[in-house]
Amino acid sequence: MRKSRAKKRVLLPDPKFNDKLVTQFVNNLMLDGKKSVAFNVFYNALDIVSEKIKEEDALEVFKKALINITPGVEVRSRRIGGATFQIPQPIREERKVSMGMKWLIGYARKRNEKSMDQKLAGEIIAGFKEEGAAFKKKEDTHRMADANKAFSHFRF
Repeated sequence: MRKSRAKKRVLLPDPKFNDKLVTQFVNNLMLDGKKSVAFNVFYNALDIVSEKIKEEDALEVFKKALINITPGVEVRSRRIGGATFQIPQPIREERKVSMGMKWLIGYARKRNEKSMDQKLAGEIIAGFKEEGAAFKKKEDTHRMADANKAFSHFRF
């Protein structure tokens, strides 16, 4: 690379839970710079989660769902001698979390509930129970990496 690596911005913790992970999630959830709307959607979704799953704290359910959705390996394409191989590679910690959040938000937006609060709550609960579209995406990613294990010696 010609340029130096970009500096990582410092995230402030969110006002309600005092957690930086929540702020990062809300930043991914936000559309058109409307952060207060994104915070409201997230907090309402956690309220719905706490109503449906009474035995655990809503923030802990969210974190467990995120851990369940977070992938460990991914496949990357690499051309070797005219052929393109899918090479499995471990993922950096920041990228793991980022991918998990983006999958959770993306599949929540595609759900068939009325409001984004309900969609996000539904996907968080599904991730917590190790089901749902985002968890399936993680499983598919791991399955793909496992199927291409033979090409792991081509790692770059």
